[in-house]
Amino acid sequence: MHKVIFDTDPGVDDAMALLFLHHHAEIDLLGITTVFGNATIETTTRNALYLKREWNIDAPVARGAGETFIPHRVSHEPPKFIHGDDGLGNIGVPDVVDVPLDPRPAHRFIVDIIRENPGEVTLVAVGRMTNLANALKEDPEIVSLVKEIVIMGGAFDVNGNVTPAAEANIHGDPEAADIVLTATWPVVVVGLDVTTRTVMTRQQLADIRDAAGKRAELLFDLSQFYIKFYESRVPDGMVVHDACACAYVVAPELFKTRSGAMRVICGGLADGQTIQKPDHMGFGPSDWDNLPSQNACVEIDANAVLKLIHDTIVSVKES
Repeated sequence: MHKVIFDTDPGVDDAMALLFLHHHAEIDLLGITTVFGNATIETTTRNALYLKREWNIDAPVARGAGETFIPHRVSHEPPKFIHGDDGLGNIGVPDVVDVPLDPRPAHRFIVDIIRENPGEVTLVAVGRMTNLANALKEDPEIVSLVKEIVIMGGAFDVNGNVTPAAEANIHGDPEAADIVLTATWPVVVVGLDVTTRTVMTRQQLADIRDAAGKRAELLFDLSQFYIKFYESRVPDGMVVHDACACAYVVAPELFKTRSGAMRVICGGLADGQTIQKPDHMGFGPSDWDNLPSQNACVEIDANAVLKLIHDTIVSVKES
């Protein structure tokens, strides 16, 4: 079993990733921590509580950061044109969801769960890296206690999706991302290099809905706004960024990785750009020296990942 904390900013593709984690037989979902990004922290937290209620998820939800690691850094408006005004495709999520929050802030929740399960917890982070950076700031020793960090974010050998240089999750809090990528815990980055190759078609999503019942009907409905955004970008479907990171946890053999030190550009024209110094390449002295080697996903078996998502979600059927 993989003990997982899911750090997320729901978000349409976050919802699919959450349902995948909830249904996969090898995942023990220990908690859901929220962060600002696809919507404000108030909205992403409400959405996490809503999905917890609708999908009968036992894992607690802890509210996380609502601003960047460096306070008052220039932030960016939530991408309502991608995820809708309510963050879940304008499906009419109620303003108030009567589900209790864990009393701890997300970074403290992360620290506590890691310390309660030394060497066993995988952190899957699919939004800004702010909660992870705050956890490191509070308790730097967790780097030796975590099993693995799996991140959806970054773009190493391809362009970004919010600027030519930067992917949205990293661009939203570059300083936090640089702290996370240069810490001495093991990190795998599942970025645009592979997620943009993983397109779920309308028919594939409909097949999941038809096979999996009520939970998948909600997933299908909340995804329609997201699919409409992608109409001019991919043929007849949507990119399932966050579910790719979750798939890596249970099926890393479907990915090829490259090892090397990573940095994030903080400020300037390339703000949020992720750069890796591959282990096999030598340079003169630089800011990449004496940093841990982390793994960037550079290839993916997209068809196999899509099948894994399908099979996992339909494995639990409801009327």
